[in-house]
Amino acid sequence: MTPTKWVRIWNERLPDVPLTLVGVSAAEAFDTLRGSGADAGFVRLPVDRADLSAIPLYTETTVVVIPKDHLVAAVEEVSTADLADEIVLHPLDDVLGWETLPGRPAFERPATTADAIELVAAGIGVLVVPQSLARLHHRKDLTYRTVTDAPESRIALSWPEERTTDLVEEFIGIVRGRTVNSTRGRPPTPPQPKQRKAGAAKSGAGKSSGAGKQGTGRTGGKPGGAAGKPTGKTSGKNPRGGSAAPKRGKPRRRP
Repeated sequence: MTPTKWVRIWNERLPDVPLTLVGVSAAEAFDTLRGSGADAGFVRLPVDRADLSAIPLYTETTVVVIPKDHLVAAVEEVSTADLADEIVLHPLDDVLGWETLPGRPAFERPATTADAIELVAAGIGVLVVPQSLARLHHRKDLTYRTVTDAPESRIALSWPEERTTDLVEEFIGIVRGRTVNSTRGRPPTPPQPKQRKAGAAKSGAGKSSGAGKQGTGRTGGKPGGAAGKPTGKTSGKNPRGGSAAPKRGKPRRRP
């Protein structure tokens, strides 16, 4: 792993909280997490979910490590069939989990990937590994090429489930690309209290009620005033007989 980018972001956001990197082998990673040797770690899947949480991040490209003057160096990628005549080294700390190793086996298995790299440099054989390991053990006299049909290794961020602290959540957010303004993993903004909402409603009602009073004051200042007068004019009834009053018009002029 090369966690430089994530460490830089951590130092920018939490400058008062030191982040210490601990380098361990793939075989030691899970025991380091369970034994409190690290709060979180980058591991290779699969992960035992009984006591560890994990978030898959990406799948690595698989490459073959070869001397720079090897024939395979002339192409950009190869298949496992292209390695049929090669001695393919299989270290004891292999992380690819081959069902059938390509090529021809060596007389004995190297103890570590680092030991296998030394054998490749000595011209003993070639080594198929995830690209990150090829970069980790880079040498000027070696190079690597993509193997199109080899097993792949998936990288995950893992941590002990019972120790999921706020700082672990912060690191998870950085690795997953959350911005500094993201609310994920932070306490949500509390809703406004109901009392404030009720007060706003009362305030609105008060304004509406005040407008009604002002209107009433304008139109109903005197009993039977402006509101009562239009009723007498438009009733259309005779107050004595109760029948409709006859309409009167102008007298016609005789010719």
